[in-house]
Amino acid sequence: MSTSKYPFLIPVPPRAPRVKPSRLARWIGRTILRLGGWRVIGELPDVSRLVLIGAPHSSNWDGVWGFAALLAMGLDLRILGKKELFRWPLGPVMRFLGIIPIDRSAPGGFVAQSIETMQNADALWIGIAPEGTRKRVEKWKTGFWKLARGAQVPVIPSYFHYPHKIIGIGPTITLSDDMAADMARIREWYRPWQGRNRGTV
Repeated sequence: MSTSKYPFLIPVPPRAPRVKPSRLARWIGRTILRLGGWRVIGELPDVSRLVLIGAPHSSNWDGVWGFAALLAMGLDLRILGKKELFRWPLGPVMRFLGIIPIDRSAPGGFVAQSIETMQNADALWIGIAPEGTRKRVEKWKTGFWKLARGAQVPVIPSYFHYPHKIIGIGPTITLSDDMAADMARIREWYRPWQGRNRGTV
């Protein structure tokens, strides 16, 4: 669907995974964004598999605006969660939200399972918060780098910038063999963006 009627959204490219069409869900997402004054900027890449990272993650409100944007655009972005979260009564809710269960005790743990899941999918976008918490951290978790590198898929940075109520999509990041250098470069890219309660550096 063209977003010309909705200047606060961006187009979803053909190869990006989409959820089952629902006018009601799209309307709910657009309404939440419109009432909150939020908009999505940037450009989504036309690829079927990728790792999307999001920061700064400093408030539970990030989930509200982020989920509203996904609903509004009809984009199918999956999140990884530990399998223990899928026990009753949370299980059906977690699956409805598109969260993928991961058994952290399995051989290889989170990274190996995530790589296998990504490689076996025809189309899959996985979203990860590299900070791993709403608090400021000195070091980001490296799981997203290992996943993208192992599955040989691109990394796309997204950000929340509360002063201007923006959810932004950044350029495709090409990873090198130097994880530490990549992590430092990516975190530096996030320097200008300010979350609800803090920035990333």
